[in-house]
This record gives sequence, C-alpha cells and structure tokens, in this order.
Amino acid sequence: MKEFDVIIVGGGMIGLSLVVELSKKMELSIAIIDPNNSNPTITDSFHTRVSAITPSTQDFLCSINVWDKIKRKKGFSATKVWDQNSHGHLNFYAKDEGIEYLGHIVENDLIQAALFNAVDQSKVTMINAKLTELTKTDSGYTLDLDNGENYSCNLLIGADGPHSKVRGLAEIQVTEHDYQQKAIIANIVSEKPLMDTTWQRFLTDSILAILPLSENQASIVWSCKETLANELETTTISIFNKMLSEASEYQFGSLELQSSKKSFPLVSRSAKEYVLENLALIGDAAHNIHPLAGQGANLGFSDVIELSKQLSENIDKPMGDFIVLRKYARARRLDNEMMSKTMTGLDWIYKENNESIRWLRGYGMNLIDETPILKSFFQRQALGKVNKNS
Repeated sequence: MKEFDVIIVGGGMIGLSLVVELSKKMELSIAIIDPNNSNPTITDSFHTRVSAITPSTQDFLCSINVWDKIKRKKGFSATKVWDQNSHGHLNFYAKDEGIEYLGHIVENDLIQAALFNAVDQSKVTMINAKLTELTKTDSGYTLDLDNGENYSCNLLIGADGPHSKVRGLAEIQVTEHDYQQKAIIANIVSEKPLMDTTWQRFLTDSILAILPLSENQASIVWSCKETLANELETTTISIFNKMLSEASEYQFGSLELQSSKKSFPLVSRSAKEYVLENLALIGDAAHNIHPLAGQGANLGFSDVIELSKQLSENIDKPMGDFIVLRKYARARRLDNEMMSKTMTGLDWIYKENNESIRWLRGYGMNLIDETPILKSFFQRQALGKVNKNS
C-alpha cells in the first residue's frame, strides 16, 4: 500500500489550487484522486459555467503563478442591480475603491486547466479512480478505490463537491436548504454593448444575472421558481430569447442564445463539521450557497488559503493534527455561514412582493446607493476585503 502525507479527493478548481499551494509551500508527498479528467479541453467557444473572481482570489491565483496562464478573462468595473417591483437600484464602481476592476468573469474550465498545468507532476501523483471506502487508522486514513488499489495518508482532504463522497463515508452530517428553484445557465449575445458591467435584475419570480464575457457576449444565471424554470427549459429558442430580453427590459437590445441551456437545482448545504482528526473538507464539500452573488468559487479559494496557512505555520505538528485543522474550521465557518445566510435572506426579500416589503426593499437599496460609507462596506465585502492599493 502506497503512503502519502496528503491525499486530496477531487481534482476540480479548489482541489487543484490546494495541490499547487501546498507543493509550493511545503515538502510533502501528495496524491489527487478523481474519476474524471482534471484537465478540461479548451476550445474557442465560451463555456457556460463561469465564476466572478474577486480581487482577493486574483491575488491568490497570482501568488501561485496561475492568473497570467488563464487564457480568457473579462474584467468588470461596475455592478448594477435593479428591481422590477420597486424603485430600488444599486450601482457599484471600481473607481470608488481606487481599483481598476471589481472582479473578472472567468470560465471555470479555464481556471481548472491553468491550475492543472501548474501542478508539478514530479511532486504530485494523479490517480484516475473513484473512492469507494474509507478506514480510519491511528495515523490517518486508508482509502479503497474502484480500480482495486489502496492508499493511505496522514491528512485526507475532501474537495469533491456538494455531493462529497469523503463527507458521506466519514459520516459527517449536512444541513440543507432547498430553495425550490433552478438556475438556468447559458451564453448569450447582446445587441448593445454590456459596458464592462455585471447586471442583476430582481423579478417577481426570478433573478437574472448577466455576466460579460466580451463586449457583446455574456453568461447568464437565471435563478427561477421551478414552474418558470421548467417553462424556460422546454420553450423554443425564439420564445426564450423574447422572455430573456423582456426580463432585462431590453437594456441591451435583443438578447439571443449562443449556447445550449443547462439547469441545476438550487440547494444550499453546510457540513456540520468541516474537520475531523486527519480529515478536512474544503469548497463545496464543506459548503455551497445560492449563486445570487457569484461567490461560491471565491469561498472555496479562501478555504484553500486558510488551510494551507494553518498547515504551513504548524509544520512542527503531525500532519492531520486536529487542533491545527480546527483552527482552519473556526477561521472559515463564520465567513461561509454569514455569506450563506445573507444569500438566503436576500432571496427571501426579493421573493416577497407585498407592497410594504417592496417599498422597504427599494428604500434600502437606494439608501445604500446614496450613502458612501454603507456602499463601500458592502462593496468591500464582495471584493473579498481587498486592500485599496492591491
């Protein structure tokens, strides 16, 4: 049985970034286990799954020499929010924080490909298989894989997404909140330019986010009540284009589909334990939230930053030491839970459409928009608490 210091289950963006970070900071034997191809094929067409990368996440990706290797990324210097059912609006601008961009819209596959190519293959073992069993030992875990192989490690990392096999086999409980919604994602082309701005419109039965990929191309995330989502999934392209253009009030002229439509149910999850002795969960395996603010990937990268910090600062402790792992869990749970509860609260506020709540909603949005201190606070939270001079 081959032994490793660290085994990471999950070769997506978050798992790969931890591999690159740990192999840069520490002398460790590391393996990644994933049944899928961790090196996606990149084409000239935009992919539909994207992330709104904050400046703090950009700083991290720069620190591991990955940011400049990402082939396509679209900076946005403004975020504009408006509400169908009130007079409310919010406008955030990078210049107000003394920075060039509020963030970048980047295709997930491009981030993952750049991270895969940054993995030092001489230091890391890539294992293409599925985890089937876990056994706790005195010094860590042994893992059984579906290819018949067995491995052991001192520290096991679950980076295997919202339906984490590691979490399940370790019998870590999870709390779930089903929003009774689906997100429709697709790429579109606009008649008028998108002006380096991310756009979000709150409607009676949905929330539409338009995330620019180029001057006239964008990714959309349309979070809908299930009845509307089912209609959007099955309707013709021409009717979908009309409904989409109307949902955006024709702010960008006509909007037209440029890709197939995909959908996924909206469920937030939080693991009751982020860590056990010799085991840690990161990214969506530990928590995943409503896509309202596009913060999911950023929270995962923040997990990576904190976990690698704790491990490298406590190199004198045994790998997988519970006290060290608990420091990571304590540092990250508050931020993750606050973001999740904020998204749930915002979703509730925008679903409620009686007159008094509509008025309060619009008043609150305008108050924030017109109060520089309040506006800067919310904007800097979304930026990932970036320093102005960064």
